[in-house]
Amino acid sequence: MISKTDVLESLKKVIDPEIGINIVDVGLIYSVDVREDEVEIDFTLTAPGCPLGDTINNDIITVVREDHGVSNVITNLVWNPPWSIEFLSEDARLDLGYPI
Repeated sequence: MISKTDVLESLKKVIDPEIGINIVDVGLIYSVDVREDEVEIDFTLTAPGCPLGDTINNDIITVVREDHGVSNVITNLVWNPPWSIEFLSEDARLDLGYPI
């Protein structure tokens, strides 16, 4: 069975098109729940109304299916807690010029 770590590593292939950094380091992934025959992922966007939400959602589903052979990938777009720059990884902060 795949692990949460495996899924998070795969999700690093999904790039936020506006920022150019993977969605894990941007802090958009809130939870990953791996079950026997499915993976459920809660994610957010940097702002409500982001026009690329569908793209990111579809990329999440595609990469998990392709990397792990899971046909049932459930995604939930959540807004609580609201995303903020504090969710950026150290690498993402450095790439974007934010202090660590």
